[in-house]
Amino acid sequence: MTAASELQATTSVAALDAQAGLALERDRFAFGRNWLRFLQVLDEPRIQRAEASLLAMLKEPTLGGRRFLDIGSGSGLFSLAARRLGATVHSFDVDPESVRCTLELRGRYFPGDDRWRIERGSALDRDYLASLGTFDVVYSWGVLHHTGRMYEALAHAALPVAPRGKLFIAIYNDLGSRTARWRLIKRTYNRLPHAVRPIFVAAASASNEAKAFVNACVRRDPLGYLRSWSAVGERGMSRWRDLVDWVGGYPYETATPEQIFDFYEARGFRLVTLKCGGVGLGCNEFVFVREVD
Repeated sequence: MTAASELQATTSVAALDAQAGLALERDRFAFGRNWLRFLQVLDEPRIQRAEASLLAMLKEPTLGGRRFLDIGSGSGLFSLAARRLGATVHSFDVDPESVRCTLELRGRYFPGDDRWRIERGSALDRDYLASLGTFDVVYSWGVLHHTGRMYEALAHAALPVAPRGKLFIAIYNDLGSRTARWRLIKRTYNRLPHAVRPIFVAAASASNEAKAFVNACVRRDPLGYLRSWSAVGERGMSRWRDLVDWVGGYPYETATPEQIFDFYEARGFRLVTLKCGGVGLGCNEFVFVREVD
């Protein structure tokens, strides 16, 4: 191949990569807009539950004196929980509205704090991750499977984990054909005109909602199902907003527990906590420790 041909081939590949990137951004769901609603209902019990769940999965009595990295901070709740548990926290998210949420929580609970840094950044930016130094805990719950390049993001998440440090991630469960069906649904939602999207959410959710109503009737509590539509859920969203968040959540990638285990074992990590089974299309949770040779 001549030098001119090599240059042309390289240019063509770069153009294809750029086109793929633009297509991905076009289809990306704006998670941060939903998280802004969460801040309106965030209260002390929710914060305490976040703290307890963090310590339970990490198998730690406290995070005092630890460095904590929150990859894709979302609402900022778990960054707040880690800071309240004594950690020095670094939070980042690619979504500017999510960064805004996290800044709001710091201003509300730790104004002027120099032990909680918040930035906009991407889990796909290897240089950025490598520049942050090392952390005792790297946390990324339900984030890396929304990057569009999940395995690249999984590899990057391992970079800042200190020796004997812990990596806590949650990744969507792979259920084969069901997963493929929902990937198509999610991508379609983000390509529809905004005016049509609510109708699409209702249609895509109809089967599951019918099952939920039937189950409520079997439990002799149909009114409980109806009340759920006006209640505010644990994430601060109504049932409808949760449905929009699920149907629209794209990019959407998945893995089996075995695939995640093998991926990190090959990179020198040992599994210490696993939460899976009965999650359906939801997230399997993993805590790994970086072993030292």
